[in-house]
Amino acid sequence: MKRPFARRSFSLVALSAATALSVLAACGSPGGGGDDVAPKATSKIPELGKDQKVSIVFESYNFGQAGAWTDTFNELIGKFEKAHPNIHVTAQKPQGSSPNPATDTVSSLQSQIAAGSPPDVVQLGFSDLDFAIHSLKVKSLDDLVGKDAVQANFDGAKFPYAKTARTLGDWDGKTYGVPFVFSTPVLYYNASIFAEAGLDPAKPPTTWDEARQDAKTIVDKTNHDGVYLDCLTKIAKDWCFQSLVRSNGGRVISENRTTLTYSQPPAVQAVQMAQSLVKDGLTPVLGQKEAYTSFAAGNIGMFLETSSIQGTFVKGSKGKWDLRAAEMPSFGKKPTIPTNSGASLFVLSNDPAKQRAGWELIKFLTSEDAYKTISTKIGYLPLRTGLVDDPNGLAAWAKANPLVVPNIAQLDRMEPWISIPGVNYIQVRDGMMEAVEKIVYQGADAQSTLTAAQKQGAALLPKA
Repeated sequence: MKRPFARRSFSLVALSAATALSVLAACGSPGGGGDDVAPKATSKIPELGKDQKVSIVFESYNFGQAGAWTDTFNELIGKFEKAHPNIHVTAQKPQGSSPNPATDTVSSLQSQIAAGSPPDVVQLGFSDLDFAIHSLKVKSLDDLVGKDAVQANFDGAKFPYAKTARTLGDWDGKTYGVPFVFSTPVLYYNASIFAEAGLDPAKPPTTWDEARQDAKTIVDKTNHDGVYLDCLTKIAKDWCFQSLVRSNGGRVISENRTTLTYSQPPAVQAVQMAQSLVKDGLTPVLGQKEAYTSFAAGNIGMFLETSSIQGTFVKGSKGKWDLRAAEMPSFGKKPTIPTNSGASLFVLSNDPAKQRAGWELIKFLTSEDAYKTISTKIGYLPLRTGLVDDPNGLAAWAKANPLVVPNIAQLDRMEPWISIPGVNYIQVRDGMMEAVEKIVYQGADAQSTLTAAQKQGAALLPKA
């Protein structure tokens, strides 16, 4: 029962480039990619006095998402305030109305900085790292509290950060952000649909050719959709798209971050693969949130996604259908190269007392106890990966939740989500992903569309 190409409406949510540019102008942001980093601290910030009261504002997109995210992080803030009764935390979501609040983070901070009332601690995506340091002026944690204290936090009381995770917030040898939550692309699949279609639920696809064939079998033999890749829209950003392109042997930007490269054959071929799934009725034409709902309801066979959505899928499937997970499929025999989704925590405040309170909050939110809560209640990968083998940590949870296995298996070969340089990086990234949307969901020619978008994007990059 092959579906027609455009049988459903596809909702696209756009961030206005003009608005972003006007806010940039209001902030007087100087641009990134060079030596214009935040000023060095002249000395380490003092510890808080025992009875010194401090109030800080923590802005995180987790508070803009209903259900597991907001509930879990409100719980963590409550625990932090109980452990630090002299520090009060006002938690807030980014200003904006995007269905995915993570897309509002930068414009929200720009508006508040322009108004003179920015938050003290912020959660920003890894692709925002360049801009966060050079334009938003987040603080070097090494300068604020000392490199030894920063590294001691990464080492932990018992379980250190995974090696590939601890430097994701670094720039020129200094730590600016502490990696907080992230995932690699995981292929979630509905084992009940696999069984209904006559497929072996114990053998998920390992290549995209196999995924295509399994999707066709599902569509032909059941009343369900085949596969959805949440890597192909502007609202999804480009973390997963970067992984697809890297896994096909390419990059979206050169290693030295000076030249866009997403019109080269590896990227074109990856987009054409996804386009063919839509054209042949194997991928439903849905927006991101619509696709979440459909998969959780048991209507899609396979779904490539970050583990941050795992809680939604677990809740939707519980008692109704069999949810399982596998590693991201490969392009033939080429090794997959997972990139990371997620974000780091940064200190934005200029006030020493608030900076110290912010550092205490960051340490708490990246502690072993916090990751027990974050992983069990949301599904994010615990960056202190040793917890999954600890009987007093997450061992029992990991055994009862095999969905975490593919994420951990992919961690050793993970590569960073690369940030595009300059003040126009959002426009550059959005232009790339808008081109991908047009190709995959509207049938545009892959090569010419990516070439045209790359040319426009190249004009927005910082000049050498």
